[in-house]
Amino acid sequence: MKTSNKSKKENISSNTDKLKRQIDKLKEERERLYALLNITKNLSAEINLEKLLIKIMEEVRKILNADRCTVFLYDENTNELWSKVAIGLDDEIRFQADKGIAGHVWKTGEVVNIPDAYKDTRFNPEIDKKTGYKTKSILTMPLLNLYNDVIGVFQVLNKKSGSFTRHNENLLSAISVIAASAIENAILNEEQKKSFTSFIETLSTTLDTRDYITAGHSRRVTLYALEIARIMKFDQEQMEIIRIAGLLHDIGKIGVPEVVLFKDRKLSEDEYEIIKRHANLTKSILNKIHFLKKYRAIPEIAASHHERIDGKGYPEGLNGDNIPLGGKILAVADVFDALTSRKPYQDRMGLDEVMEIIEKDTGIAFEPFVVYNFKFIRLNKLILVLEYGHTEEMDKDELKILESHTLSDIIDIRTKAGKSASELEVENVFMRYYLREYRVK
Repeated sequence: MKTSNKSKKENISSNTDKLKRQIDKLKEERERLYALLNITKNLSAEINLEKLLIKIMEEVRKILNADRCTVFLYDENTNELWSKVAIGLDDEIRFQADKGIAGHVWKTGEVVNIPDAYKDTRFNPEIDKKTGYKTKSILTMPLLNLYNDVIGVFQVLNKKSGSFTRHNENLLSAISVIAASAIENAILNEEQKKSFTSFIETLSTTLDTRDYITAGHSRRVTLYALEIARIMKFDQEQMEIIRIAGLLHDIGKIGVPEVVLFKDRKLSEDEYEIIKRHANLTKSILNKIHFLKKYRAIPEIAASHHERIDGKGYPEGLNGDNIPLGGKILAVADVFDALTSRKPYQDRMGLDEVMEIIEKDTGIAFEPFVVYNFKFIRLNKLILVLEYGHTEEMDKDELKILESHTLSDIIDIRTKAGKSASELEVENVFMRYYLREYRVK
């Protein structure tokens, strides 16, 4: 009877232990599934590679209760493993793909779990020496995509309690597939953006190459417009719209006959009408480009840089609020560059005369609020755009003198009777660059 009771107790104890282990496994699986669900949700909407890598590393660091996490990607051009960002570090990390534990994992596809880094011969202590960080435990795993290709390496450092476990390995392995897919999508997105940017730059350069008289005009107009937009606190997406519209605002001039485009004397009425066609041609050409939804306004903005507030502009005679804000910004930038750019037959117009023309047409041709913000462009930035292509000839210390003053300031200084020594210095430096006297040898 005693034996029977003892046996029952042992069975109960055994069953209890089994149940406890099953509960622990269920908890572990629940934790794993929750972590995977959470990381999938957080990564799925991010297509910016740098932001994505930060998210991945932060999520993995939290899930594995570690001090740091780094995602190394492979650069086939340099045969290096690199990390654009690392939690806890500011600088990009790069090293040859055959170095250290990360390099070993990259080559072999093995999972490496090391409780004590400095006791393992594969550990490369050079990064610790450079950063002052002390690596203790390491979990390094290949970053595998859906086709089982290694696209990079996960490296998680210094688990906060004990060493990395088999459960940690399994969890990171599952995360690896999700992360690799998100990373490849982000890389593809970056490649598409680079391809699109290259296409836009090529179109703009093609125009500048054809129109040697106003070479650099589209680039300078874009830079002025971006400065105005920045001062007006445009967001990143709005800035990109301005950038593309600026680069392509004169693309319609490709359809203008060279005999008219390159004429170095006053145009006849008929010739002026031909030149005016470029705005409509710009819109027509750009409407044939498939822009993403967020960039659909670019053709209209680019084509409206000759519209006027009073409705007497072209190509559509739009007035006031009917003109896109981006078009109003380009209008100011376009006229300022047209008046201040040097041509084979005409030197740069005097600053006072340029500003007098712009002031006279403010509220008539130009949006007053845009002109107001335009005047807050810093003088050093204004010079860098005015003399785009010659920045290597400029004195950085002199430009520094200008950086705390705006276009509005120099206008005021030049009309002031009694100028301070610092105001005279600002005026002299600015005008030396404006008049290109810095280039006289």
